[in-house]
Amino acid sequence: MQYNYKYRLDPPEALTETLLHHVDTCRQLYNHVLYLLNEADDIPARYEVQGQLPDLKTWWDDLGDVHSKVLQMVVKRVYDNLSTLKAQKENGRAVGMLKWKPPREYRSLTYNQSGFKLKNTSGRPVLWLSKIGEISIHLHRDIPENATIKQVTVKRESTGEWFATFGVDVEEDTPEKPDTPEKVVGIDVGILKYAHDTGGYAIESPDFSDERERLERAQRDLSRKEHGSANWEKQRRVVAERHADLKRKRRDFLHKLSNYYAREYDLVAVEDLDAKGLVELPGNSRNRAGAAWGTFLSLLEYKCEREGTHFVAVNPRGTTKECAACGVSTDKPLWVREHSCRSCGFEADRDANAAWNILSRGLSKLGVGYSESTPVETALPVDTSVSAKRVVETGSPTLKERTAKAVSE
Repeated sequence: MQYNYKYRLDPPEALTETLLHHVDTCRQLYNHVLYLLNEADDIPARYEVQGQLPDLKTWWDDLGDVHSKVLQMVVKRVYDNLSTLKAQKENGRAVGMLKWKPPREYRSLTYNQSGFKLKNTSGRPVLWLSKIGEISIHLHRDIPENATIKQVTVKRESTGEWFATFGVDVEEDTPEKPDTPEKVVGIDVGILKYAHDTGGYAIESPDFSDERERLERAQRDLSRKEHGSANWEKQRRVVAERHADLKRKRRDFLHKLSNYYAREYDLVAVEDLDAKGLVELPGNSRNRAGAAWGTFLSLLEYKCEREGTHFVAVNPRGTTKECAACGVSTDKPLWVREHSCRSCGFEADRDANAAWNILSRGLSKLGVGYSESTPVETALPVDTSVSAKRVVETGSPTLKERTAKAVSE
């Protein structure tokens, strides 16, 4: 399987200048390739454009300072972006043309297959990059011994920090998914409660109000600075650090929660959400964006694949209105937090009812060996009130115990 391992770099000032020079050269090459494609009557094949790189070096001296594989990956980056635009256009989205990259929008370079090596020099780990040199790297966790490093991407974040992301291929057999899963769970995500599952747990949404307040205060201070001045640049770094702090804490929560579900269950059923479309809806878009449902589902999917767990995404339409016991649809406004079926009398927490429907649809979609009755019918009497066994607060000892094995990737 393929994984990404990210580590912080600590380049000295001299190598920082070299890295910035290489990144800017790659940016100029990106813009040059984009210009050639815009001027061409027919877009040539990517390998045809890569074949022109040796000729470019004869009059473009800076290209000789950069490793050849890095230059080839710049060309690939242009073509990948074109493919993304084409896919979006085919899906009916209104797309424009690729734009030239200014310095602030191009901050990385990629070594593919060669030109890099992870070393241990005098007891300290360093990353050697061709035509750049050795850079100290903070290996806070080891890369598996059976892993092959395929490529390295070096990026300068907006905070000014440098990071290296290793794309590795781990030679291991993926665990087989059980034909008849025993431990199954349906998960309904939301804002008031981040996740409500059929196991009877409701996970509180993490409270990032203090982080957001610090970020907003830093942004207000930035708005008072003269744009481009030394004080403005200093405060811009502070804003970037606040953003990075909020992002790290959110991803830590999502990694641990997704790891828990992937390792604890044989089948995980979730809603197939259009996270981007939900954020674009009017009203409460900030909370929907902060929930990062799309990131959570993508993390959960690849971790289920890694652990040999069935991951099933189902159509979310009607999961809240439909009764999990009898299937009759009952309309209810958003402020009504309890489900009460007039047909069969089944009562449950609104999100718990949705989670049972998600699980039922997941089992049906997967076609595993379960009875035709819905999971909630087989688990609970019809007249039982269903709610969370326990509301798990983010950061509480209870959550830490449940996610003890779920270390962030």
